[in-house]
Amino acid sequence: MKAADPRGGRPNALPVLLPFALPEDRAAARLRPAHLWLLAALALVAVPAWAQGGAAALSPLEVVIKWAPLLLTGFAFNVAISLMAMAIGTVAGIGLGLAMLAEGRILPRLAWCATQVFRNVPWLVLLFFVMFLVPFQVTVFGVRVPLPDWVKATFGFSLPVMANVAEIVRGAVRSVPNTQWEAAESLAFTRRQTLWRIILPQCAKRMLPPWMNVYSLIAMATVQASIVGVTEMLTLTAQVHAAEGGRPELFAPLYGFALLCFFLYCYPIDRFTAALERRFETR
Repeated sequence: MKAADPRGGRPNALPVLLPFALPEDRAAARLRPAHLWLLAALALVAVPAWAQGGAAALSPLEVVIKWAPLLLTGFAFNVAISLMAMAIGTVAGIGLGLAMLAEGRILPRLAWCATQVFRNVPWLVLLFFVMFLVPFQVTVFGVRVPLPDWVKATFGFSLPVMANVAEIVRGAVRSVPNTQWEAAESLAFTRRQTLWRIILPQCAKRMLPPWMNVYSLIAMATVQASIVGVTEMLTLTAQVHAAEGGRPELFAPLYGFALLCFFLYCYPIDRFTAALERRFETR
């Protein structure tokens, strides 16, 4: 569109505002940093999310392999508790069993009553009994000795072991023929000498298979310590399951791993016990 020049009447071209445009290379140069910042922001958000998603996406087998060292540590603690409880219960059970065989009336009856009580009470009840009645620490000659939960649990498990071992000792001694006692008496042996030198050595092979059966039972029962706060394999299994987000598909593999550990530990004991029974012919 032309316009007249006010000085000479000559038409002039009016200025026209064109749309703002940049060359393609300059536009790309200006927009490229914005794209880079956007990609960087997306990366900062996506990388942690991907990492969390990758950890949660572990297969059940990978989760078991990942936590196996920790779970096996807890299983070793179960084994340690069972061994200590078995040692304490065996020593106390031998004494209780011999008390049932003592001469007189009062001591054998008291020993028999104690044996029947601890044999016929649920092990979990005995465990709670010890956990809540035994103090957290004792003072010996002015020195405070702490009693952690696993120590009290060990004593709790040793009580049924004591009662069962006492019954094993009593039954083994009673199974020896009376002729052994009569022969020892004819040789001027005292009752104590007859018991320790003649009778009990013959009872060893009779007592060993049932004693091993009791140990298998106490080893499997140590998982009950998790109920009273002892950190053993079952407790660690529950903690691992919670740490993995409580995924339902992990429940069977994790607890199946605990089942497998106890089976692999107790089954050879059962087979060895059966072999001893066949060898000693104590069935």
